[in-house]
Amino acid sequence: MKTTRLKVSGMTCGHCVSTVEKSLRNQRGVRNATVHLESGAAEVEYDESAVAPEQLIAAVEEEGYPATFDGPGA
Repeated sequence: MKTTRLKVSGMTCGHCVSTVEKSLRNQRGVRNATVHLESGAAEVEYDESAVAPEQLIAAVEEEGYPATFDGPGA
């Protein structure tokens, strides 16, 4: 398992957080995803043999939220 941190833009409420978390958790290989509204950070624990980090970004962006890798471990 690997953990990576994403920076997610455009979230304004709890529904936004739920949408992003659900999108990440629905990706094959994702064990857990926690999204923080105040900081715009998402921490994702995933099996790197089942999902590529770029797929995590794509999943968030498909929901309409711009996302980038945030810091080490990305």
